[in-house]
Amino acid sequence: MLSIADLRTACAALPGSQETFPFDATTLVFKVGGKMYALTDIQAEPLTLSVKVRPEHGEDLRAAHEAIAPGYHLNKRHWVTVTLDGQVPTALVQELLAGSHALVVGGLTRAQRAELGL
Repeated sequence: MLSIADLRTACAALPGSQETFPFDATTLVFKVGGKMYALTDIQAEPLTLSVKVRPEHGEDLRAAHEAIAPGYHLNKRHWVTVTLDGQVPTALVQELLAGSHALVVGGLTRAQRAELGL
């Protein structure tokens, strides 16, 4: 099972990643280039993590894993919410985080990527 500390460490390892609390004191949002790629409620039990995915990948993930649902309060086609209760392997969660980061970086302008050194 992943903890908030594990998520912070994983996200800090991604280039240009920033932690913010733009909505309230408990919703931790991870951004790159000013755009959100992951979010979690630091007080949730069990902990959940929402990440951006390609729509077709999201469908496959939801079909394969009971602990992966459409993004909570997010675009259901482009985001999934993963319940971090141990059902989804840690390696897959880390892959989803990196993939979400890559999707957002891919949507940045060339100038924005250059500014971030990406």
